[in-house]
Amino acid sequence: MHNVREYPFSIPSIRGLDQLDFHNRVTFFVGENGSGKSTLLEAIAHQCGFNTGGGGRNNFYTFEDAAPALSDYIRLSWMPKINQGFFLRAESFFQFASYLDQLAEEDPTFNYQGYGGKSLHEQSHGESFLSLFLNRFGAQSLYLLDEPEAALSPARQLAFLRVIHELASRGDAQFIIATHSPILLGYPGAQIYNFDASPIEEIAYEETEHYQITMGFLNRRERYLEELFREDEED
Repeated sequence: MHNVREYPFSIPSIRGLDQLDFHNRVTFFVGENGSGKSTLLEAIAHQCGFNTGGGGRNNFYTFEDAAPALSDYIRLSWMPKINQGFFLRAESFFQFASYLDQLAEEDPTFNYQGYGGKSLHEQSHGESFLSLFLNRFGAQSLYLLDEPEAALSPARQLAFLRVIHELASRGDAQFIIATHSPILLGYPGAQIYNFDASPIEEIAYEETEHYQITMGFLNRRERYLEELFREDEED
């Protein structure tokens, strides 16, 4: 038995979790920070054998904050079983890039194949993210991505949607993505799970807070700002 007062079971979405079905090639986790979406994504990565600091099954380095607190309590079942894939954590991407540089120093034959042919540190943050997506991602793989939009401009988010589409349309790649981006969430036919609800519930794109706030702001920007600043004055 787990203590509901201890992390991660103190998180309502995790405490109420029984089963999640992934019936689409692309699934999004949405919710406020602290809602449990990254916690579950990390636990899935650990169960898949991926480095929980970020990377795949063959990436070996230590990331102190990557504690798979939930992984012992979940079980994965999928057909056909896929052993290849990648776990991307925006917060630890710097450490992952440094790990690749260390490999290059230790092995002269390591030429950053699969990462754009050069150190990720030699590219801007956005360029390195997109380089990873374009060169490292392939077919027959499971991709777990935690807030990939963190370093991507709107234009590069659209480019990333094309990468997702090219891989998902082949029928043998699957994406589970925790995000705050209304652009990424707009991927057609995607499954969206809302972690602000307990238990976690599936939600339509137009029902997400991300869509509603963004659309409301774009459609009535002056009114939105006027109301926002009025609230500040009243406080």
